[in-house]
Amino acid sequence: MTILVTGGAGFIGSYIVDRLVESEEVIVIDNLSSGNKDYVNENATLHVVDLVKDDLSEFMRGVEEVWHIAANPDVRIGSENPQAIYENNVLATYRLLEAMRKAGVARIVFTSTSTVYGEAPTPTPENYPTMPISIYGASKVACEALISSYCHTFDMQAWIYRFANVIGKRSNHGVIYDFIMKLRRNPNELEILGDGEQNKSYIYISDCIDGMFYGLKADEAVNVFNIGSEDQVKVKRIAEIVCEEMGLNPVFKFTGGRRGWKGDVPVMLLSIEKLKSLGWKPKYSSEQAVRLATRDLLEEIVINS
Repeated sequence: MTILVTGGAGFIGSYIVDRLVESEEVIVIDNLSSGNKDYVNENATLHVVDLVKDDLSEFMRGVEEVWHIAANPDVRIGSENPQAIYENNVLATYRLLEAMRKAGVARIVFTSTSTVYGEAPTPTPENYPTMPISIYGASKVACEALISSYCHTFDMQAWIYRFANVIGKRSNHGVIYDFIMKLRRNPNELEILGDGEQNKSYIYISDCIDGMFYGLKADEAVNVFNIGSEDQVKVKRIAEIVCEEMGLNPVFKFTGGRRGWKGDVPVMLLSIEKLKSLGWKPKYSSEQAVRLATRDLLEEIVINS
């Protein structure tokens, strides 16, 4: 099978490509705005392509399945630049679906987010109404709706994964990365957005990838799954773990308020019972994932510095 992966040079996308090339021919398209061509497996073919602007038809020839990972991954940017979120998430997804429809490609795997739920009771199941409070979350709801409509209108099939916070090596954004970079600049003080009491689920990258492949066992027209750990960890505790791993004891400086930024969901825990019913279970707790990811990123930063 020939599989097209959008965003295959990025954090999550590159790990998906690593798994897929074990048995399939893989084509990667990525504009490299946040991805790194060095992350692309040597057994995959990389094309530098912009989903928003470029003609996608030539990359669909012979493709039987698409893994759509490309997106603007920064939740916080939505309040500053909604158009960038719309173009890179919603418009890009529409243009990809149209290229798939015209080429007769009927299967799509899509990476969504826990932020589609907004502030929801926890643990949040897949059938809870989507009511996002961030532009990023809204863009992912729009993408999910487009994908669902194409599946029912044009006889396509989709797997949609709503992620908790995915962390690990190759990530270049998020709370752990931000803490490390701040402490490298000033090891004596660490700014923590909000009050540090934000309590969320974090999942290690290998658990996330395993969960996605387990989800392919489902065979509905549109298959929706949460992927996350079974517990939570507070932002203040993440800061403590990062400091422990860096051997530092800085003063914590909180910016205050429940939210770290506009659109931040301060409490998040997904129900993962639906995916567990297919045989998947995360190996790591949220705190274990944070510690592993911190070590990963520290090692990576040292190597690249």
